[in-house]
Amino acid sequence: MRLIGLAVVLAVSLVLAPLAAEAQPAGKPWRIGYIGTVYTRSHDAFSEGLREFGYVEGRNIILERRFSEGKAERFPEFAAEMVRLKADVIVVATTPAAIAAKNATKTIPIVFPTAIDPVGAGVVTSLARHGSNVTGISRLSSDLEEKRLEFLKQAVPMLSRVAVLWNAANPANASAWRETQRGPASR
Repeated sequence: MRLIGLAVVLAVSLVLAPLAAEAQPAGKPWRIGYIGTVYTRSHDAFSEGLREFGYVEGRNIILERRFSEGKAERFPEFAAEMVRLKADVIVVATTPAAIAAKNATKTIPIVFPTAIDPVGAGVVTSLARHGSNVTGISRLSSDLEEKRLEFLKQAVPMLSRVAVLWNAANPANASAWRETQRGPASR
């Protein structure tokens, strides 16, 4: 979790650095919007990582955190609120939150710490050239789904059925689900 927090801090720092060069009132704190599903300990790592880079909440940054509590339909509302609050950067924890933020603003930088398939989900146009105000780190793990099932079959040779739980409402999961359905037997 600490590693994810550090990755987000680094990404946010890279986004804020060019903004710092622009004229801005002295002493004005940066407003960082965060949209996620539920509060976890990784949020503490995010705040700690910011402190390590000299960003202290209440002094030179304001953290606006919004959590959907598992209700993805709230993401557009949160994204619109971040635009109204004039966030300097929006950090999103899920692909649906990234899509909502991207739909809400074309100017505020949006950072996703990790994404399963940001191209396939329509968050960015390509990994090399994102083509918008959205950037982040891709896990591209859908290619590994077949391999995971293969390992499971090796570990439990008599395995004949596997149940898979996935979130069909998250467009990033679609490619991983397709690969899972193919399974190791399709080779």
